[in-house]
Amino acid sequence: MIETTSGERNHSNIILIGMMGAGKTTVGKLLAKQMGKTFIDSDEEIQRRTGVTIPHIFDVEGEAGFRQRESVVLEDLTKRRDIVLATGGGAVINPQNRAVLKQGGVVIYLKSNVHDLWQRTRHDSNRPLLQTANPRAKLQELFEQRNPLYSEIADIVMHTGKQSVHVLLQLLQQKLDEIQNPSQTGVQDNMRTLTVGLAERSYSIHIGSGLLDKPELLLPHLPHKRTVIVSNTTVAPLYLDWLSAGLTRHGIQVQSIVLPDGEQYKNGESLNTIYDALLKSRSERSTPLIALGGGVIGDITGYAAATYLRGVPFIQIPTTLLSQVDSSVGGKTGINHPLGKNMIGAFYQPLVVLADTTVLGTLPDKELRAGIAEVIKYGLIRDLPFLEWLEANMEKLLARDTAALQYAIARSCENKAEVVGVDERESGERALLNLGHTFGHAIENGMGYGKWLHGEAVAAGSIMAADLSQRLGWLSAGDVERVRKLFERSGLPVVAPAMGIEKYLQLMGLDKKVADGKIRFVLLKSLGNAVMTCEVPPELLGQTLEACSA
Repeated sequence: MIETTSGERNHSNIILIGMMGAGKTTVGKLLAKQMGKTFIDSDEEIQRRTGVTIPHIFDVEGEAGFRQRESVVLEDLTKRRDIVLATGGGAVINPQNRAVLKQGGVVIYLKSNVHDLWQRTRHDSNRPLLQTANPRAKLQELFEQRNPLYSEIADIVMHTGKQSVHVLLQLLQQKLDEIQNPSQTGVQDNMRTLTVGLAERSYSIHIGSGLLDKPELLLPHLPHKRTVIVSNTTVAPLYLDWLSAGLTRHGIQVQSIVLPDGEQYKNGESLNTIYDALLKSRSERSTPLIALGGGVIGDITGYAAATYLRGVPFIQIPTTLLSQVDSSVGGKTGINHPLGKNMIGAFYQPLVVLADTTVLGTLPDKELRAGIAEVIKYGLIRDLPFLEWLEANMEKLLARDTAALQYAIARSCENKAEVVGVDERESGERALLNLGHTFGHAIENGMGYGKWLHGEAVAAGSIMAADLSQRLGWLSAGDVERVRKLFERSGLPVVAPAMGIEKYLQLMGLDKKVADGKIRFVLLKSLGNAVMTCEVPPELLGQTLEACSA
């Protein structure tokens, strides 16, 4: 067996970590076959060497004895080359093991929520740690203990959820290619396609330059040769004729609806304008709506599609950075109400998303920076390596470097696609995407829709979330300063408007994330690791609101 030279990190190996029931063995075997590597399960190797089962080792030697054997096996196995290694769920508890695994290969954390893990393990009697009076509570306890340790050493975090194993492997291979071919990362001008894995409702996100010149990407979704494009008074003069002409050349009948531009027009009146046009033209259930514009157009068009004739197809062509990395992906649609942002809407997935980086050339600097706020969010909540990349490449993004923009968009969409694939309707993990939004929505509402751009409000709200996380003892002062500096370099606001503590509390109480009368906050346990909590002492919240607004 070929072994690695001491001191060198072994990139030929793939090491899978994660909780029991996360799918390490299933994914590992398929990945090994796909990559031409040898699959090894560390628990099976321990059983092979001892000649007895894992439960028997626990009975005779206890967990301490098992962990000692586990460390020896991991030390041996990670010296090999070209293996896919599935580790035991508790392997990361030992700091020495974490160092060995990190050195021994590319580490992939297969992450599942506790509900899914329980469904997969509750009938398995070969899990010694779950043989307790309350195994569900024990599983929750183990997850909370181990999740930060998995995240600490992971090169890739891959969420296992509703997407098929085929889609999971496809996404995993893309991420491995980025790590194993770093010279190619972020420098390709060719189109890249990602998949949002939602079983029969899965769809593609195409990212690249000049995609408006490729109407063939849309033709499979326009079988009846008719479509309606919804845009606004800013985007329509730039790109509506361009898109329409390309579709018309392929025999597509195109109708257009142009709305006023601005967050203040994301309301029932604009929605009725769309309904009126569709009804007057007798638009049918088979006629897709195409959203050509930023987040406002995408949200309102998607909601119109979800409700007109009880649901018609729709397509997203986002034209702002913010909408390309966030609002166009995941199926959240809706309109604002005077009492709250996005309080009326529906989850309704598009058929396809086209993110053309070319259109960002006409985006005002202020709008570009607003989009960068959402890009930074992904690094803060779940992707520390991406956060580090942003710190090293922020000036390229601000200069609209094509390769840097395409990489940032793709990495952001990968993160969102993974989360949406696990939690489409925001019942758990997806809520973590709202970092800074509870504070940010209060700012947007309190100042009047349109006064602050959404990304600007999210930036200030993220600083408030980081500050509150520090007051709870989770982040250091250095962490908060690091977050602040990145937003400052992006040209985004890092101080919220002074509306008064009572006003903030009133507006945050209207947020749709409120549960049982309690405000739910997305905060940071560490950089790259977000959590949802309602347990925030009022005095600490008040201190944050006072310290971060002026």
